[in-house]
Amino acid sequence: MRFLLIPALLVAALAVAVLDEDAGIRTWLRLRGDVRAAEARQETLRAEIAELRDEAEALESQRFAQERAIREELEWARPGETVVRLPPERPPGDAPSDSRTPRFP
Repeated sequence: MRFLLIPALLVAALAVAVLDEDAGIRTWLRLRGDVRAAEARQETLRAEIAELRDEAEALESQRFAQERAIREELEWARPGETVVRLPPERPPGDAPSDSRTPRFP
């Protein structure tokens, strides 16, 4: 009888740890998942920072990169140039929002 008491107490303690939402295994598992998500977000942000640093270095040292940034982000053009703007591409299967567009069956 004595040999069954210790395993029974261990099983009961484990059940309490699993079922208790304020402390125990559930909380530990949730926190572990939160840490993994935060670490993944950190890696994404580190990659983004590296890209921005590369872009900043290019803007400081390369005249072409400066001109490209001015043209793309500020939408400027040199005197005498003609700017042609195309509509953004729609994903395949995306219907046009214009109701005047004829539709075929």
